[in-house]
Amino acid sequence: KATVQIVGVAICRLQASSNLFCFFFKYIVLNSDMWDQRYSEDGFAYGTNPNDFLASQAKKLSPNSKVLCLAEGEGRNAIFLAKLGHEVMGIDSSSVGIAKAHKLAESEGVSIEAQVTDLKDFDFGENKWDAIVSIFAHLPPPLRKSVHERAVKGLKSGGVLILEAYTPKQLEYKTGGPPVAEMMMTLDGLMSELEGLDFEFGRELERNVVEGKYHTGKAYTVQVFARKS
Repeated sequence: KATVQIVGVAICRLQASSNLFCFFFKYIVLNSDMWDQRYSEDGFAYGTNPNDFLASQAKKLSPNSKVLCLAEGEGRNAIFLAKLGHEVMGIDSSSVGIAKAHKLAESEGVSIEAQVTDLKDFDFGENKWDAIVSIFAHLPPPLRKSVHERAVKGLKSGGVLILEAYTPKQLEYKTGGPPVAEMMMTLDGLMSELEGLDFEFGRELERNVVEGKYHTGKAYTVQVFARKS
């Protein structure tokens, strides 16, 4: 890891400050422990209530669905779904976040499977999940496209994807999300990346997002509910 950091810093010094490689290098490699640090703070970074869009769409899930929650952090969305009777796995790269998810689930009297993993390495399987949930799972474009492709393959026929993310317009609001447009999403981009899914609902909108101290205020998001045929 130290060698990678040294090489990356050297490359960035030779490149313009706007070079996307430099941003992604700094965001992912140099700040690889950012999420552990954030989730080590007192309380819950994004609260303990589920995402509003997920809560509004959860009634569409079949009973006892097998659900995968991406970038699950401290467990709020997975625990919400487990309370509804679903079999839920939450994955995240932060061991601190996953540890807090286990503790929160125990305190709420539900059981979830929570796994520390990197999305670039995670095996979605094929025709395995009744639903996949992606809430503010912002990734560099090549990894995001790979994750979305594998997510479509991982869904069962009739399985659904529930997604909310910030759009590039969110940069004007500065109330959460990554600091560069490339890591945000648009409805047109998602329709292209999620080939094989039928979009039953999709929109971009301005709305108030109140999720802990890191997502608070008026924001601009894209919301998707899509089903695999």
